[in-house]
Amino acid sequence: SRSDRCTELPAKMAPDAKRAKTADAEEHFPGISKIKYEGPDSTNRLAFKYYNADEVVMGKPMREWCRFAVCWWHTFNGQMGTDPFSTMRTHKRPWDKDDSLQTYLDRVDVAFEFFQKLGVDFYCFHDVDVAPQGTSLEEFQKNLDIVSDKMLKKQQETGIRLLWGTQNLFSHTRYKDGAATAPDFEAFAYGCAQTRKMLEVGKKLGGACHIFWGGREGFVTPLNTRVREELDHMAAFLKMAVDYKKQIGYGAQFCLEPKPREPTAHQYDYDAQTVIGFLKTYDLDKDFKLNIEPNHTTLAGHEYEHDLRMASAFGMLGSIDCNAGQPYLGWDTDEFPSDPRRALLSMLIVVQQGGIAPGGNNFDCKLRRESTDLEDMFLAHIGGMDCLARGLRGACRLVQEGLMQKVLDERYASWETNPLAKKVASGQATLAEVEEYAKRAKEPIMRSGKQEFLEQLVNRYI
Repeated sequence: SRSDRCTELPAKMAPDAKRAKTADAEEHFPGISKIKYEGPDSTNRLAFKYYNADEVVMGKPMREWCRFAVCWWHTFNGQMGTDPFSTMRTHKRPWDKDDSLQTYLDRVDVAFEFFQKLGVDFYCFHDVDVAPQGTSLEEFQKNLDIVSDKMLKKQQETGIRLLWGTQNLFSHTRYKDGAATAPDFEAFAYGCAQTRKMLEVGKKLGGACHIFWGGREGFVTPLNTRVREELDHMAAFLKMAVDYKKQIGYGAQFCLEPKPREPTAHQYDYDAQTVIGFLKTYDLDKDFKLNIEPNHTTLAGHEYEHDLRMASAFGMLGSIDCNAGQPYLGWDTDEFPSDPRRALLSMLIVVQQGGIAPGGNNFDCKLRRESTDLEDMFLAHIGGMDCLARGLRGACRLVQEGLMQKVLDERYASWETNPLAKKVASGQATLAEVEEYAKRAKEPIMRSGKQEFLEQLVNRYI
């Protein structure tokens, strides 16, 4: 999400020998070894059927096309196994002893063992996921320094890297009305302090991106809201973040994440095109791209991959929170992707734009409340990784065979062959000369859009 993108690292990010190293004597997932690729005929539930990390597809290893990441908040923050109707956890983990700093430090060991055994190259987190907030801002920042020091040490030991970090500006009661759009300046100021610290932590950990999700940046009712003033304040907040990133020399890509509603009735970052319009209005479009979550897209009333497509079309697709939801439910369910057709169409967009780096596919997904076994943590991620890898394989075949591209080229051929059409596309034509052309031209030839053919064609690659 910015003009100064960080440099892509080599595709093979961590040698297997290094990944196999576990610094801690205690094993938190006994009986589960490194997940391996066994192919589509395997019946081993703890094996990949489609994701073969180092297999080269269309010139890149699968690990570089996919750039998978595990999210900390749905996996290790000690609050798993809840839903909107119960805060009582069903996921009881032996490492979740209490809310002490030591428990947060122990979770770092657990997380990196999980990352290594699963075989992902990246992870993501909010500040409050990894450190206790304590009784003051100063104590929270000190705790964050201590835990992130250990995270950095684990990164160096394993080769696993931070895809992105972010600040949680929506859970604490101080943010009941938002942070960047809060009517109370004290809440705004506290959000700025959290953001400044997380930019420093992100730089320390070498984060490839930094995400801004406006969890409560919106309104429940417009009757008590100065809409334009709040949007002006949000833009000012983001500009300060851009300035500080440059000041400290942090090369991460900034991304805004759209969501239409929940927890507010109307989120300002409604969907991809809304966010792009906001960024352009405030001259921030050179500093930000978008982090697209398909479950948010469907909440906005769009098709699953719609926001991926629209962001990519404008060169604004920076990263993906690859999850899914139930269209007939009214909230953000954050399920692991399991629909191979949607995966194909999503990964087709990634392939067509040449990759997703420095962003990636972060599993912003949570186990269902009923899935209580430790093994389920692996099964869910394996399934999601395989689903997208299967989509990647199909998308690459579709692109290489070129049948869809041929239909598109034929449909838009007049824009490539007609000199006046080229002049219009370059912005050099006038209405008068196009009108003169229309007076001389014949009626357009009725050409089929081939929709049914293309829909069935996609099914061939699933």
